[in-house]
Parts: sequence; structure tokens; C-alpha cells
Amino acid sequence: MVRCLHLLHHDKLWCFTPEFNFCSHPQARLLPHLFQSRNHLNMSCLTQRSGPKAPQKLNIMPRSKEIQEQIRTKVSEIYRFGKGYKAISKALGLQRTTVRAIIHKWQQHGTVVNLPRRGRPTKITPRAQRQLIREVTKGPRTTSKELQASVVSIKVSVHDSTIRKRLGKNGLHGRFPRHKPLLSKRNIRACLSLAKKHLNDCQDFWENTSWTDETKVELFGRQMSRCIWRRSNTAFQTKNIIPTVKYGGGSVMVWGCFAASGTGRLTVINGTMNSTVYQNILKDNIRPSFRQLKLKPSWVLQQDNDPKHTSKSTSEWLKNNKMKTLEWPSQSPDLNPIEMLCKAGLTKWATGQLPRAHEL
Repeated sequence: MVRCLHLLHHDKLWCFTPEFNFCSHPQARLLPHLFQSRNHLNMSCLTQRSGPKAPQKLNIMPRSKEIQEQIRTKVSEIYRFGKGYKAISKALGLQRTTVRAIIHKWQQHGTVVNLPRRGRPTKITPRAQRQLIREVTKGPRTTSKELQASVVSIKVSVHDSTIRKRLGKNGLHGRFPRHKPLLSKRNIRACLSLAKKHLNDCQDFWENTSWTDETKVELFGRQMSRCIWRRSNTAFQTKNIIPTVKYGGGSVMVWGCFAASGTGRLTVINGTMNSTVYQNILKDNIRPSFRQLKLKPSWVLQQDNDPKHTSKSTSEWLKNNKMKTLEWPSQSPDLNPIEMLCKAGLTKWATGQLPRAHEL
């Protein structure tokens, strides 16, 4: 039994079988006239060649929910002849929304066949995803276990690792929070005042600024902890352990400076740091660093508000040596770019990875 579609147009009987190709047929140019001439168009029925039957309403939609690929191909072919959703819907007996979905897929992917899926659909519903994003945005310290218990209220049961993956796909990743000094309102006003004062300074001013600071590097302390890659049952091999020493194992206090043109001198501080020691460090290192960095005579010295830097004797020494300093607000180490240099470069220097200061 062969199912076909009979169309009567100007006393001519047109027969369309499921294998009919609207694009390759020699009479394809006549199809627009067939669909436009509604007075002469008689979409009779789906008949059987075995015997004539009474005309019936066109209905070629399969019983299953999925439209046959053959029908979807015909939808795209008729659409390319300039027919609208309404005409195609009436001609093929499909819902207008179904026709629109098939054509939209054809326009987007260039095909009407079923595309391969990416795998098993996620168990996290769009509603649960919005709730997860809303909760971590409101409370960044919320743990994945707490989020797992939260989505149970909307009947979503997933593992906490699934929640972390879903948040990661939305740009929310678990990270260690940065540590910053607690700022009072007075500190905030001072930082804002400094930013506004130097907002319009030219680039030449910052290129001739010498940034200085001291830092302590622990040789065997928490700062030396690292992550390693190892196999199972190799935790106590020499290459996989970090040696420890009682009471920290000592530390090294260093002073350094740098500018936009490069790094200056680096010196080790022996003993206790006080105003006299600090003045001697500036006396022995700041002038040579100034010449090494090729700064202009109008250069500016930056230092924080450590008591050794702001003491009366240090202020008089700077004034007698005609060194201009940059005013600096309290509790603002994040404004000083040398802080990043201290964490990265000075640690390597103190542990022997950088034996010379100019390699920082």
C-alpha cells in the first residue's frame, strides 16, 4: 500500500508520494500557483492505490510525538519556495508552532535531522540553578554542602560536586579570599583623598617614584608550604616532603626598592630594625639605586607610615638630605606595588633561588 497526496488543479490531477522532492521535480515552478489558487485547489485526502475512497481531511502527522524526518524535509523545501507558516501548516496538516520550530531549526543548523545530544541531561533544573546563583551571590561564604541542602526544598537531589560544577559553568569558582587590613572610615577618607590628589598626575611623576619597603621572609614556616604531585604510597619520599625546624627555623629581614625602570638595591637587615638602622640603609642604598635606575633629579621617595619611617630623627634626616617623600595613608599596603614584588621575588632570593638582587 502506497500513501500519496492528490491535488486537483485546472482539471489536472497531481499525485505527490512521500518520496517526492519539491526541489528536483521538473514541475516545481508550478507549485506556487498550486498553493495560491485556492479556488482550484482540492486537497482531497490520503488515498490508497488499491481502491478509491471518499475524500477526507489531510492528516499526515504521525502518532508519535516526533515528526518524521521526511515530513520535516518537506516543510523546509516548501518554505524555500516562499510559502508562509500558515500555508505549510494547511498543506501538510501540521500545527503552525510545529512548522515554525522546524523552520527555525533549519535556519539555525542548516538541517532538520536530529542532532546528537551532549549526554545525560542535568538534574539541576533552571529554577535550582537560579537559586544557587542567587544564594552564592548574596553569601559568598556559603558552602556547597549548605547549597546541597538548600535545593532539596525544590525537590532537586544532587551531589555537592555537581553544584560546584554548575556554579563553575556560570563563572562562580571557589577561591581563597584575599586578606586585607580592616579599614576605618578615617582610613578610607585618607585613601580617597590620596587618589583624588594624584588623579591628574602625569606619567613622568610615577616613572620617577622610588617604591621602598621592608619584609621578613620565613625560611621554614607557613610561607614555604607548597602543593606537590606524587603517586600513592610515596608521601615520605625525600622529594615529596618539606623539612621543618623548631620555632620556625629563623627568618631574613630585607629592604628593597624599585621604580618603573627596574629594581634597585636589595640589602639584608642585621639585628633589630630602628630609626638609626633605617637611616643607614637609605644612606648606603638610596643614592646608588637612584643612579642605577636613572631617575630624574625630581624623583620622589615612597615609604609607608612605619614608626621608623615617620620618627622625628628620620624626618630631619630626609629633610637634610633633600629627599622628597610621597605622603602615604595608613592601612593601605595594597596601594604599594612593591608588596607583590616582596611576596614573589624576595622569597626566592632569601631561599637561594635568586642569589643576586638584580635578578628579581
